Amino acid sequence: MSQFPDSWGLFQQDIQHDLDIEMEPVAACPSFPDPTSDFDRNVPRICGVCGDKATGFHFNAMTCEGCKGFFRRSMKRKAKFTCPFNGDCKITKDNRRHCQACRLKRCINIGMMKEFILTDEEVQRKREMIMKRKEEEALKESLKPKLSEEQLRVIEILLEAHRKTYDETYSDFSQFRPPIRSDSSKRSMSRSSSFMTQGFSSDDSSDTFNSSPEPGMFLNLQLSDDSDDSASMAMDFSHLSMLPHLADLVSYSIQKVTGFAKMIPGFKDLTAEDQIALLKSSAIEVIMLRSNQSFSLEDMSWTCGSNEFKYKVNDVTQAGHNMELLEPLVKFQVGLKKLNLHEEEHVLLMAICILSPDRPFVQDTALVESIQDRLSEVLQTYILCRHPPPGNRLLYAKMIQKLADLRSLNEEHSKQYRCLSFLPEHSMQLTPLVLEVFGNEIS
Repeated sequence: MSQFPDSWGLFQQDIQHDLDIEMEPVAACPSFPDPTSDFDRNVPRICGVCGDKATGFHFNAMTCEGCKGFFRRSMKRKAKFTCPFNGDCKITKDNRRHCQACRLKRCINIGMMKEFILTDEEVQRKREMIMKRKEEEALKESLKPKLSEEQLRVIEILLEAHRKTYDETYSDFSQFRPPIRSDSSKRSMSRSSSFMTQGFSSDDSSDTFNSSPEPGMFLNLQLSDDSDDSASMAMDFSHLSMLPHLADLVSYSIQKVTGFAKMIPGFKDLTAEDQIALLKSSAIEVIMLRSNQSFSLEDMSWTCGSNEFKYKVNDVTQAGHNMELLEPLVKFQVGLKKLNLHEEEHVLLMAICILSPDRPFVQDTALVESIQDRLSEVLQTYILCRHPPPGNRLLYAKMIQKLADLRSLNEEHSKQYRCLSFLPEHSMQLTPLVLEVFGNEIS
């Protein structure tokens, strides 16, 4: 019993109480009525013998603890009482000790039955059953998964990282090159073939980006405030009119994903080369995950504050998309939204997505895998401990399937991005960061 030092005292306290509330024994006659069937739990419980506060049904009648004990003792001793008065005493809480004969008579009149009294052997068996049940419950509780202090700390760090890198007000969207939506006639001429940028991700906010990052300094990139607005506005927007705006949005989102990744426990233990490899190959997937926060099931749009920054499928086609990407993307967003993930689960899923050891050009796959395994364990434990049913049913498996869906979306995005970037009139509207991150993708 040393397994349960904290619970043993509670066992002993509860055993006598449970024994006192004696219910019908297993061998009792099945013809006895169920006294609880017509009991209204909203009505105050009054002892049918003396009118004191009742504690429940005892020996087939609603009684207080005192009358329960009196009836049990009287039946076990086979006591014979004689009324010193006229044999019709009115039993109350205050005088119930004055006439045992009339009290016992009242017990029988309200339906108390000696057949419901347990024998000494039955009491012992019941005591053993109660002890066994409590020990099993204590063992079950001790074996129940619990979030360790370390796991709670990981979750806390990831939550803080996400909140620092995701602006729910979308206030920085005004710093992008402005969204220009074509009318319906121009939209029909926009030739949404296989052109693509990452603008569907109604994610965090961005400045415009006109300064090219230094080679090998991807992890230290900062936002450029030296945007040439006049040059941006002078571009030809007759085709893919939303491309400049959404390119800025994605460029900023990449930097936010980078900032989030740097705060993942264990990420900085990797070499700079592996950090860059992971970020380049997972960036678009994490942007898609993050954009689910702004996705609305009501109108299937990414809503980022004002109507100016409300993005629908038609808006995204004006940045070079076609439906081979958009249809599965919207389906993915709907499915992920319906999982009703906690914020803790959402940030863990993003971290697991980034720390995937099978990404191209990753060298130390063993270290990446060990970090991902720790994050996966935290996620599974969190679901078991904190996500109530029925939402937690197969939730971990469903979340892992979403990562597989993202791989397919990533592949389609790569195809469409390459078609877009091959055309100078379109690639010149992208940002240096977008060109760097997605320019060297391997199909």
